[in-house]
Amino acid sequence: MTQITSTHSTSVIPALLTEKVAIVTGASRGLGAQIAQQMAAAGAIVCVNYLNSEEAANRVVADIIAAGGQAFAYQADVTELEQVQAMAAEVVSRHGHIDVLVNNALPNYQFNPSAEYTSIETVKWSHFSQQMDGIVKGAVNTVQAVLPQMKAQQMGKIINISTNLVYNPVVTYYDYTTAKSALIGLTRNLAAELGQYGIRVNLLAGGLLKTTDASSLTTEEVFDYIATTTPLRQATSVADFANSVLLMASDLSSAITGQSIAVDGGLTMP
Repeated sequence: MTQITSTHSTSVIPALLTEKVAIVTGASRGLGAQIAQQMAAAGAIVCVNYLNSEEAANRVVADIIAAGGQAFAYQADVTELEQVQAMAAEVVSRHGHIDVLVNNALPNYQFNPSAEYTSIETVKWSHFSQQMDGIVKGAVNTVQAVLPQMKAQQMGKIINISTNLVYNPVVTYYDYTTAKSALIGLTRNLAAELGQYGIRVNLLAGGLLKTTDASSLTTEEVFDYIATTTPLRQATSVADFANSVLLMASDLSSAITGQSIAVDGGLTMP
């Protein structure tokens, strides 16, 4: 476990998340790192969760601190309840509350259209179970870990990260899309039960983002094609998606819960 912290805070979006304490899972790189950085820039104190990428997580924290924000890195496997409970306890010990949980962690996955898990004839249940454990079990564990504190506070924001493939499976990633679809049901059930405690639960579904590790091999021609078929005529950037997380994490979305929202420029309209 590596822990780094700072005592200084500035914000590029004044007061939006000032003094909010957030946990972002899978935040050592890609979308998770961008979410952590933009939340910190908006004033939040961020726990940068990671599984194996300690060096990358430390870089994210260092970048946040260099920009005047507050963050620390914490290693925890979201599929292990005891580990995320310990992470939640550490956040409370340091900062006294947990205001936001972003369930972004994703099992290692290759977006390969010709892989065996893209056909019902060749996909194996082991493919499904790996994704269900990493995505759904991971989210259940983290929610259970932060829930005692959020209930005690009578407030909290839980944001589950999904994919617009659940609305339009242009590539049939059976295991990944099925697990991400399950997050919709989880989100709605959590919202229904936890609203009485002032806890809002929502899901944001991204498209092919420009650019993450998952889309790093995507050609400009593909991005151009997406842009031409999207109402806004542009591919969604990682920063734009992270901004939608800021909205859902802030008090501006206090009347929104139980929603599954596509963040893809209107490419899908569920």
